[in-house]
Amino acid sequence: MIIREACVGNFIEAKNAEDLGAERIELCENLYEGGTTPSYGTVKKVLEKIAVPTLVMIRPRGGNFCYSPAEIVIMIEDIILFKKLGVKGVVLGVLTPNNKIDYPLLKRLLRETSGMEVTFHKAIDEVANPANEVVNLVELGIDRILTSGGAKTALEGTEILNEMIKIANNKIKIVVAGGVTVEKFEEVRLKIPSTEFHGKKIVGNLN
Repeated sequence: MIIREACVGNFIEAKNAEDLGAERIELCENLYEGGTTPSYGTVKKVLEKIAVPTLVMIRPRGGNFCYSPAEIVIMIEDIILFKKLGVKGVVLGVLTPNNKIDYPLLKRLLRETSGMEVTFHKAIDEVANPANEVVNLVELGIDRILTSGGAKTALEGTEILNEMIKIANNKIKIVVAGGVTVEKFEEVRLKIPSTEFHGKKIVGNLN
C-alpha cells in the first residue's frame, strides 16, 4: 500500500488533506519555518474530527536542530501531553552542533514515546551522509525516516534515497520528501520505490 502523508499547518488544511485522499497527516504549525509543534487545541480537534492517522511534530522552534536544556524540557512535556491525548505518533529530530545525530538526547526523548510511532524527520538531511544513520535508527526502534536524501528535493536525492531504502530492508520506512507534489508524485514513485511519500501538496492545494 502506498501512503501519501500530507504535511499540514492547521486544522483546515488537515481536513482538506483528508478530503483529498491523504492516507496520513503530519500536523505542524509554522510551515514557513519548516514546521513546529502545533497547539494542544489544534491537535485535540484534529484527533476528534479527522479519521486518517495523524503524526504530530515535536519541534519547539524553527532554525537548527540543536536544542537548549529548556527546549528539551518543552519537547518532553509536549510528548507526554500528546501521548495522554491519544496521538498515534510523533515526528522529531535532534542534532549536535556539528550536525551529527544527537543519540543521547534522542534516546532520552524515546523513553517518553513508548507506545507511539516515531519518525526521525528531515534533520537527517543536515547529516553528512544520511544513509550511514539508517542502521542506528533501526536499532533504536524508530519507525520512519523522513528525508530527501540530503538534497533539496527527492528527485535530486534519488541515489541516496534508494541507497537508504536498500539499507532499510523493510526494517524501517523511508518516507520520501522534498518537492513531492500531486503533479510529480508518479515520477517520484517510479524513480524511488518507497511505499511512503510526504509533501505539502502531495494530494493537491490544501488552502
